[in-house]
Amino acid sequence: MKEFSDRINEFFISWGLNPKTASTSVDIILAVFIFIIVLAADLFCRYVVVNLIEKIVTKTKATWDDILFDRKVMNYLSHIVAPILFYILIPIAIPDDKILQLIKNLTLIYIIAVFLRFTSALLAALYYLYSMRERTRNKPLKGLLQTAQVVLFFIGGIFIISILTGKSPAALFTGIGASAAILMLVFKDSIMGVVSGIQLTANNMLRVGDWIAMPKYGADGTVIEVTLNTVKVRNWDNTITTVPPYALVSDSFQNWRGMEESGGRRVKRSINIDMNSVTFCTPQMIEKYRKIYLLQGYIMETEQQVDEYNKKHDIDTSLLINGRHQTNIGVLRAYLNNYLRSLDTVNQEMTCMVRQLQPTETGIPMELYFFSSRKDWVVYEGVQADVFDHVLAIIPEFDLRVFQNPSGDDLRSLHN
Repeated sequence: MKEFSDRINEFFISWGLNPKTASTSVDIILAVFIFIIVLAADLFCRYVVVNLIEKIVTKTKATWDDILFDRKVMNYLSHIVAPILFYILIPIAIPDDKILQLIKNLTLIYIIAVFLRFTSALLAALYYLYSMRERTRNKPLKGLLQTAQVVLFFIGGIFIISILTGKSPAALFTGIGASAAILMLVFKDSIMGVVSGIQLTANNMLRVGDWIAMPKYGADGTVIEVTLNTVKVRNWDNTITTVPPYALVSDSFQNWRGMEESGGRRVKRSINIDMNSVTFCTPQMIEKYRKIYLLQGYIMETEQQVDEYNKKHDIDTSLLINGRHQTNIGVLRAYLNNYLRSLDTVNQEMTCMVRQLQPTETGIPMELYFFSSRKDWVVYEGVQADVFDHVLAIIPEFDLRVFQNPSGDDLRSLHN
């Protein structure tokens, strides 16, 4: 290239131009020539190389390469060739050291900016790729992506400042280290968000799609996005609550993922039985209960045990207080146990029981504790509603009453 410029310079001098004008003309011609080469290289990379690679990619069965092209990563990469080529060739056309240094600095800054753009697009494509996989689909990867982008642009900014100021990047990093306390104060939320995001991911505490409840922040719904500074929760009324990530680490929240991944959703509800309706079973009541399909085996087995016990101990059963006798509330409890065991909507492999709780002034709480195999909210509510509809309807069949505080109609009827 030096020999080429010297020949052009001698050619202009032979035409009668003075050496200074001839040298300036050579520099201009070389600059135009370099510009044409750089432009041709840029067009070649963008419209020939990129299109050729795209055609090859469309014929492969892999999906990751399609994502790279869909996110225009290769297009961003092609833009970096032209400035690098310009940075290498420009010293040939610029003899002045100050002007050359200025142009090289600006070109280097442009190269760094293009590289940052390419790297950011590559990180975004990797995030999109991993978010499509089954194993990592629900991981809070967006916060990690934003963290990586912040660190990337921070380092790139340091290099750009070092080029503009003419100082070493190491010296700038040293100065930043000295002012770390101020930076931590300014970027406190971002730093805490980064640390919290790492903890949430490492401990598998939260995923996109999880149902969480955090009453302190008014959050009760599905996690739709986890970013560097916020966790977005779509509540069941379709409002969106944003919660700081560090709040999920420092405060407690309820994650319903365990329920969704388990075999059933718990039902734990009770009905209060009027204590005044509890009584021993008479022979007539026993005969009535013996006709109930779900109680036939229980009544037969229990009556046999009661008779054997009373005969063995020679107990006078003319008084019900003597010996052993069945109670209507005990038979009800046995019926409800058998009833729950007969339902296909109840997970029979998980805890299933009917129990009495501590009697109160509002009666005896009869609690049904079981797990519904249908976990979707609407279906789940329907399952437990069907169960308790049946329970409320059959209680009078056992000569029992549900406790209920007097209403206005009760007082009005009493007055009349």
